[in-house]
Amino acid sequence: MTNLPSPKGRGAPLNLESRRFRLPERQVDGDWLDALVSVDDTPPPLRTTVTIEHPRSILSRNTSPDLPFDQSVNAYRGCEHGCIYCYARPTHAWLDLSPGLDFESRLFAKPHAAKLLRATLRKPGYVPKVIALGTNTDPYQPIEAEYRITRSILEVCLEARNPVAITTKSDRVLADIDLLAEMARHDLVAIALSVTTLDGAIARTLEPRAASPRKRLAAIRALADRDIPVHMNVSPVIPAITDHEIEAVVAAGAGAGALSASFIPVRLPHEVAPLFRAWLDAHFPDRASKVMSIIQDMRGGRDNDPDFGTRMRGQGPWAELIRTRFRIALKRAGMNRHAWKLSVEGFRAPADGMQGELF
Repeated sequence: MTNLPSPKGRGAPLNLESRRFRLPERQVDGDWLDALVSVDDTPPPLRTTVTIEHPRSILSRNTSPDLPFDQSVNAYRGCEHGCIYCYARPTHAWLDLSPGLDFESRLFAKPHAAKLLRATLRKPGYVPKVIALGTNTDPYQPIEAEYRITRSILEVCLEARNPVAITTKSDRVLADIDLLAEMARHDLVAIALSVTTLDGAIARTLEPRAASPRKRLAAIRALADRDIPVHMNVSPVIPAITDHEIEAVVAAGAGAGALSASFIPVRLPHEVAPLFRAWLDAHFPDRASKVMSIIQDMRGGRDNDPDFGTRMRGQGPWAELIRTRFRIALKRAGMNRHAWKLSVEGFRAPADGMQGELF
């Protein structure tokens, strides 16, 4: 596909196809005007499309030793937030789509996710465990306002008393604060809200369609005020771009009511690395080589380290420096003294839901 300047409000500067799966090369099909840019060399607006997906199952399981969950539900594929660093971008290659602009503009929704989850929770062999939401793409990305799939999943989990851990960078989570408050009363929910930077200018290019840092902190405060446990992800930490903000972000999160915080150094798996390099060249050409040099130092000389044990932590002196700074920031803020408690004791198989489907 033709590589144009990044459309306004989008994250990826490129829309290159993945060659990992040796898929046949695609060519632009349509009117020649589709590829034209305006006279000022900016591309035409890129509209978001949503395809309805009908999977046979909805609960995904993993055995990764460095993940704190082993089952998850993803309501959507792709994510309109357009975060340039998103480790989920390569999943679009499985669909013969680009991990670049396609990932943030050609989305897939699973409107029957709650129905499938209900059937899964009713199975005699189901063992109640925490279900993670937002492990791949954000459950509260903009299209959730229309599809409400995440809310329907939460309704099933509340009915079944099955605990949920939510990861998001959107203040849209507050649309479900009524459900979340009720779940919190039964120790059924914990929310991890990602705050990467406090700098709005950086956020607008780094995470162009995600909620602003100010809105995310306000969401932390609103959740905390309803006694809904909130964790803050300072992730990813990007050297020479956001790492200077570690102490300020931790302090802001603590001030907003977050009970704990963690961080992950930026990860650049598969197609994310060339996208991130192109983003650096477009927005931070003065320090692009420095950023990549530090990242490679933390990743064993590579753009990315896929190994369990080190992929989430990094290695070497730069990674250790970030860990030390983060640990001191947490101590100063009085964070990470909270013991998370999510309970499966009240689990009960949900109703079969068939009666409602008759009307």
